[in-house]
Amino acid sequence: MHHFRMTLASALVAMSFMPAHAQTPEPDVNKLISPALIEEMRGIINAEIVQVSVDAQNKRLSNMAQEQIDALDNQWKAEREATDKPLIAATLSSPLSVYLARIQGKSLGLYAEIFVMDQNGLNVGQSSVTSDFWQGDEDKFQKTFDVADDAMFVDAPEWDDEAKIWRNQVSFTLLDASKKKIGAVTMEINLTELERRLLAAS
Repeated sequence: MHHFRMTLASALVAMSFMPAHAQTPEPDVNKLISPALIEEMRGIINAEIVQVSVDAQNKRLSNMAQEQIDALDNQWKAEREATDKPLIAATLSSPLSVYLARIQGKSLGLYAEIFVMDQNGLNVGQSSVTSDFWQGDEDKFQKTFDVADDAMFVDAPEWDDEAKIWRNQVSFTLLDASKKKIGAVTMEINLTELERRLLAAS
């Protein structure tokens, strides 16, 4: 019995030095974010609900001063920590957010987050609560909407130590039916899941 306890204790000590879900090698984004995946993402965002929602917000908030944009962004950040969340609740309950949340759910872990921005860089809809309401000062907007109608920005992979997965964001300019740019979209990819699927299919 004494020998068993010693063996078990030794095993527990050995396990304590083993890395739990150690960081895996960084995935090759250029290989994983394929033309087929980009086409799939554009197809998702090409839905009428996306264009109608963004167009409506662009008309409603067409002449916003930067001070007003900052105030909305600050309100969003404050509501993330508050019990009362009128701005967050209104945005998350919109038809566009419901659509994006459904897409995220149907992807079974491939899309970690999806959000759509208007011409000001303000959120129109999102699949989950984002850290900011205004994205206009970030690369996801400045390297897409501010650059060109067909601009795409693929961010560098980031290791999510809590979920133990690699993530990255793919952002591109959003066009309406007449091919006029009206906003931008960011789709966060679970690269670990994408790599697993590609290996399983090969």
